[in-house]
Amino acid sequence: MDLYDAMKTLRAVRRLRPDPIPDDVLRRVLEAATWAPTGGNVQPWRIVVVRDREKKQRLGSLYAEHWSAYTATHRKLLAKAPDAVRERNERMIRAGDHLSEHFADTPAVLVQCFHSEALAVTDAEQGRVSVVGGASVYPAIQNLLLACRAEGLGCVLTTLLCAAEPEVRALLGIPDPWYTSAAVPIGYPVLGGHGPISRRPVEKMVFADVWGAPF
Repeated sequence: MDLYDAMKTLRAVRRLRPDPIPDDVLRRVLEAATWAPTGGNVQPWRIVVVRDREKKQRLGSLYAEHWSAYTATHRKLLAKAPDAVRERNERMIRAGDHLSEHFADTPAVLVQCFHSEALAVTDAEQGRVSVVGGASVYPAIQNLLLACRAEGLGCVLTTLLCAAEPEVRALLGIPDPWYTSAAVPIGYPVLGGHGPISRRPVEKMVFADVWGAPF
């Protein structure tokens, strides 16, 4: 499909059917991830494709624990929000509840790992949260998500399992110095899947030459 159409209709799809993904389709999605740029072409990431049901059940239990804590806090914040905002977020939470409850039914969960010693982390000494290392990790996930869109697969980038990293590493046999950066459940959508997205316009997001100057 057209690349721009793919980008402007790439939704977080959390309601997924248990139908298996054909190997050739899954391979194309994973190959798209390998095309992503990385610093020095090092490619300091790997993906563990989890299809074993027992492993997915364990991952699902870990995910549900952290999802429950997240939504409890989120719903408290939404209590005083305008009706339209509350309803939009409640729809997202309900979809997330479905994923949490059916995690083991997801045909494939792609757990991305990164090599902690192979990243050029140029902002490590800035006295704030470091994000630069992700530049050699997350473009692969974006490629993967767009490839899922093109293949008609639902997908969503999640990071909740990173909060349970020791357990995930033990379950999947991830060695030092590899750690987790994302988990992407993928499968064919239960409902409509992807479609038009809602984002802030360029005028709200981009400045000209200095901060705050209209583009």
